[in-house]
Order: sequence, then C-alpha cells, then structure tokens
Amino acid sequence: MRKFQDLYFKFGEVPISEIKIDFKSRDDIPQILIGLKAIYEDGNSLNQIIKILNKLAPTKMGRPGLDLWRVFVLAMIKLNLNCDYDRLQELANQHFTIRQMLGIGTFEKAHFELKTIQNNIRLFTPEVLEEINEVIVKLGHRVSSKKKVYM
Repeated sequence: MRKFQDLYFKFGEVPISEIKIDFKSRDDIPQILIGLKAIYEDGNSLNQIIKILNKLAPTKMGRPGLDLWRVFVLAMIKLNLNCDYDRLQELANQHFTIRQMLGIGTFEKAHFELKTIQNNIRLFTPEVLEEINEVIVKLGHRVSSKKKVYM
C-alpha cells in the first residue's frame, strides 16, 4: 500500500498549516491552495479522502514517485485549472507555493516526470472524483457555517 505522506519533515520543508498564500492574488491557484489547506487541516475530511485514495492504492496506484497527498494535490490542481499535463508538470516543478503544498522542502531537488504525473492522475475516475467531491462539499458547508477563514 502506498503511503499517504512522509511522517517526518525534510530540511526546508514548511508544514502545510504554515504555508503563506497570497490572498491578494487574483489568480486561481491561491484559491485552490486555500481549499487544499482547509482539507488538510480538517482531520475528518482528510481521513475520508485518505480512505477514498487508499481504495485505489493497492491495485491501481502502483505508479512510482508520488505519495497519495501529492497525487491528490496534483489532481485537484489539474481538475480546477482544467490544464493539460504539460502545464501541470511545469507548475509542480516550478511554482514555489504548489511545491510547498506538495511537501517539498526549499532545498529538495524533487522533479516530477511527465509520465509519472500522467500515470497517477489518470487514475482519478469520475466515480472517485464524485466521492471526493462529496467530502469537499460537506467541508464547505461546515466551514461556511462557522465562518472560519483558512489563512
């Protein structure tokens, strides 16, 4: 079974809860990262998403190079930006805040190969995305009723 995420921080890695997101940006990437941060910080939602991803892991997600959190982050970015794999690869390899969200430390030389990204992200079937969407919608309702802002 594939691991969800490393248990130990690497040198230069920022905990997801401490990632600074530019709220003044009018781009769509900060909005996606705010949502991912909210999911990560909500234990209930995160556990539900881990269970969904783990259902795929033993039989289908045996692709090299990505833990489940990274697969999830990249899939959510691709889905929300409606971008191709080339742009997703560029973002994963060059966008500082996305790399932080992927759990990559400042001094880490992690590079995502196009084929690795494609092989992992293609496993998100409409059924899997529907299950994840249900979890995210429920989180959105809870967050909006509490009026808590994830910064």
